[in-house]
Amino acid sequence: LFGKVVMSAEIDRDRVRDSFHRQAGDYDSHAVVQGRVIEKVVGLLQAERVAPVRLLDIGAGTGRLLARLTELYPEMDAVGVDLAPGMCATAADNLAGRRVQVMPADAEALPFEKDSFDVVVSTSTYQWLPCLDQAFAEARRVLAPGGLFCFALFGERTLFELRDSYRSVLQGAYDRTHSFFSCAEVLEALERAGFRGARVSSELEVELHPDVPELLRSLKKIGAGSTAPASGKGLA
Repeated sequence: LFGKVVMSAEIDRDRVRDSFHRQAGDYDSHAVVQGRVIEKVVGLLQAERVAPVRLLDIGAGTGRLLARLTELYPEMDAVGVDLAPGMCATAADNLAGRRVQVMPADAEALPFEKDSFDVVVSTSTYQWLPCLDQAFAEARRVLAPGGLFCFALFGERTLFELRDSYRSVLQGAYDRTHSFFSCAEVLEALERAGFRGARVSSELEVELHPDVPELLRSLKKIGAGSTAPASGKGLA
């Protein structure tokens, strides 16, 4: 189990959905770190020697992870879900002809029966939720006994240079930036959801930009930004 997790005290779910819906066409060309994370998750699954029969990808985005997994496991039946309709449409086009069904769905209310999948995966998704407990409980509910839950989320040092700089000039003003879970908090949420024997680790991924405006443009191109309800102008 590989975990990188993000949390915000306030989440505007409609804002998250609409932002990623609009940027679905640009996402893959700008989501550099997300692409690296997908390869790491693929490696983790191979190390576990899984042979999925029915697999679920939560927050499937444009379908990049599912594309890799259908190459490795061509006989499995896979389902991809995403909150953003634009992402679902893009994924469906990218995965046409493969044994994959794509549909819009909420990670906290999955539209599947109990024990529906023997492998559940997710990358760069759970950070957009206000709390991990319900989403992890849903992943546990749809996972068959003995199944594997493998996910990657952004961790507590994500964009730490930018956040530290921003907070240094707030001077006590309301901070709308994300706060991030530690590995210990992720593990506790997994245990509350009923997972046993979970392993959580963290790695630092470095992405270089020439300046802050270019970094912010790159974030906007993938639909990422503050998920707090809008309240005035500024970096957040």
